[in-house]
Amino acid sequence: MKISLVTLSFNQIDYLKEALDSVLDQGYPELDYIVVDPGSTDGSRALIQSYRTALAHVIFEPDHGAADGLNKGFSKASGEIFGFLNADDLLMKDSLKRVAAFFTMNPECDIAFGNGHTIDGKGQPIRYYKARNFSVNRYFFGGARWLQQSTFFQARAFAKSPRFNVENRTCWDGELFVKMVMRGAKVGYIDSNLASFRVHAASISGSGKLNEQFQRDSSRIFAEVQGREWRATDNLLRLLYRTTGFISGLS
Repeated sequence: MKISLVTLSFNQIDYLKEALDSVLDQGYPELDYIVVDPGSTDGSRALIQSYRTALAHVIFEPDHGAADGLNKGFSKASGEIFGFLNADDLLMKDSLKRVAAFFTMNPECDIAFGNGHTIDGKGQPIRYYKARNFSVNRYFFGGARWLQQSTFFQARAFAKSPRFNVENRTCWDGELFVKMVMRGAKVGYIDSNLASFRVHAASISGSGKLNEQFQRDSSRIFAEVQGREWRATDNLLRLLYRTTGFISGLS
């Protein structure tokens, strides 16, 4: 089973080699590895070029943000299963074998969420995520646990999706998965630690620089999907979804 993995690179030279090695050291025989770099100036491009023979495609051209870069990367993909990893994140040992085994045993599944950790700049674990309960409502109101780096999906489901929204600057992954589920994508869970998501001072999540943009992106997605703006009563609904015991009866 061929797996296409896209790595987005932009001025993350401190972590890029570790990220690339975490993918290539998997030893997975049917890997279609694509790296996208829209214009790093910190030496990342030279490092990527040193790996050129191990990569299926390298895209060195300007883009309109991460979502656009991912769309360009996946336009070159030839695998049956897709996944993506930032240049400062990591795949765990044998992750791709576990992903392939899961989809082989569960061919009806369109999106599979695996477990993993957030880590700091030195690679030390911060928080553990056991994937569970992903649905459209739980995405907005709480109760879902998922890690993008540990998420893989069928190429066929991506082909039916609207692709990554280039206007979304902060949560393009969540928007894609919500819209895939809305179009009937079946969700499954891989009970293995597949990846680590690095949070550090220069990352989007770690810097906090795009918090306001995240609120705008999230509000837009909510309005598009729910057909209305967020209401004060939705805060209560969020609390109910996040309360252990009550959420078991909600979808």
